[in-house]
Amino acid sequence: MKRFLALYASVAYAFLYVPLLVLGAFSFNASRIAVWQGFTWQWYRNVFRNEALLDGTIHSVVIALGATILATASGTLAAYAIWKRSAPLLTNSLYLSLLTPEIVTGVSLLAFFQWAFRYLHLQLGLDTVILAHVSFCLAYVVLVVIARLRTMDSSFEEAALDLGATEWQAFRHVTLPLLWPGIVAAALLCFTVSFDDYVVTSLVAGVNSETLPMMIYAMARRGVSPEVNALSVLITVALGALILLAGRLERR
Repeated sequence: MKRFLALYASVAYAFLYVPLLVLGAFSFNASRIAVWQGFTWQWYRNVFRNEALLDGTIHSVVIALGATILATASGTLAAYAIWKRSAPLLTNSLYLSLLTPEIVTGVSLLAFFQWAFRYLHLQLGLDTVILAHVSFCLAYVVLVVIARLRTMDSSFEEAALDLGATEWQAFRHVTLPLLWPGIVAAALLCFTVSFDDYVVTSLVAGVNSETLPMMIYAMARRGVSPEVNALSVLITVALGALILLAGRLERR
């Protein structure tokens, strides 16, 4: 049984990561086709010289940072409120946001923005993308932070209140430091999910708010390019490092 489980795990991991290894190998291929013709750094140099890709990267970073800050701040407070009030119904309802297909979320947000902008006279842009990303990042923050709260000893906060601290002082000086690893892990997870999103972003983005995933998809539709391979490797390494860091912080 142990050998079978080890073999099964090896096959599962190979299925997940062998395509990424192949992608990484061909990002160094001197040929534009899937035939190895020598090692080169040319495609990585082309990525950093492409102004359109750099603009898309800047847009993605700005959107991810904005969504992360807003979602982490509001989600942490929401998780604390749910934990204090012991509201299992609200906690379980968060899973609906995670289970809803992205296309449904994107279409609903687009319909909402179109309805609201009839009265506000605004247009789709980076701000609408940030708000859309906050809407689905909130669930991740609340679930991660509330999991951290459930492992925390509430007697520390009660002791602070007994010693004369106000509720705000107890939260700021006692609860918040204990929550910090979970908050940072949730923020890193939000940044990763926001930076990587394509479906929702493509529906609510404006003309001048094209993100990096949107540009990669457009490039891939014209044919597999070694520049897309190189850029995909850079994104995978960067986001993978953030996910590992988030998981490590969450376990602390």
